[in-house]
Amino acid sequence: MSQADNRPAGAPAAGYDPDFLAARVPLPGTGGRRVRELPYEHFTVLLDPARRLAALTAVNIDGSSLVDLARGDDWHYDERVPEAEQCGPEVYARNDLDRGHLVRRRDPVWGPDADAARANLDTFSFTNAAPQAAGFNQSDELWLGLEDHVLAYAEAWRQRISVLTAPVLSPDDAPYRGIRIPRSFVKIAAWATPGGALRTAGFVLDQSSELDGVELEAAFARAHEAGDPPPLGPFRTYQVPVRDIARLTGLELAQLAEADSLQTVPTVEQPDGLRDGWVPLTDVDQLTF
Repeated sequence: MSQADNRPAGAPAAGYDPDFLAARVPLPGTGGRRVRELPYEHFTVLLDPARRLAALTAVNIDGSSLVDLARGDDWHYDERVPEAEQCGPEVYARNDLDRGHLVRRRDPVWGPDADAARANLDTFSFTNAAPQAAGFNQSDELWLGLEDHVLAYAEAWRQRISVLTAPVLSPDDAPYRGIRIPRSFVKIAAWATPGGALRTAGFVLDQSSELDGVELEAAFARAHEAGDPPPLGPFRTYQVPVRDIARLTGLELAQLAEADSLQTVPTVEQPDGLRDGWVPLTDVDQLTF
């Protein structure tokens, strides 16, 4: 039985439960990066205070007890953390940047009504947000479609699933209003087979600008001088080897990489060590689980 099952409604949030699935899945190590571990209702945020963004979020989804609640929009600081360590409303004001949920709002909203309501509110903490390019296109809708697919699967089959999401925090991300805006995001879904074996699937959402070299540096400089967000490109979505997510993020994902359901990945690496085996997605039907 999970920690959440043992906890009375209204008790302090226990956060992500590593024993939620039949196979134990602890929070990944951060490779020595200093983080603040912040438990919420059914999820945990590992906040990187230097970047003022999450290094990782991890949520448990119980498809057998999901609750349908109104969205709300009560974005707020987490009072446990100094505001200077959070990416607050000033980053999103008077521009085209969206406050992108890392833990999707609907994912932790399950269980007793009081717990579900608190989970709904908890997802609107600024620690659970990251700047994303505004507007929708096919690839962005695919990312949301992927999240819908995972949630619908959990609900239809009354399945338990754990999902890890993170921005890729690179040192060369472009500065804007005291933060650096990530160019890509990663997601790993984890579940257990009927026999109790762990399975995973990894994905990348890329909002990198198509500019490069001197042209990109000049665009960054112009945006910084004008106080505008750096140029972001159209969203592109990929299913990727989990081992590449480890390389991108610096997270320790050996257990999850071993359970990767993407079994057709070649073993020969490209020179950059990242793109080999990446599958561009244009439709949810292309997903490999």
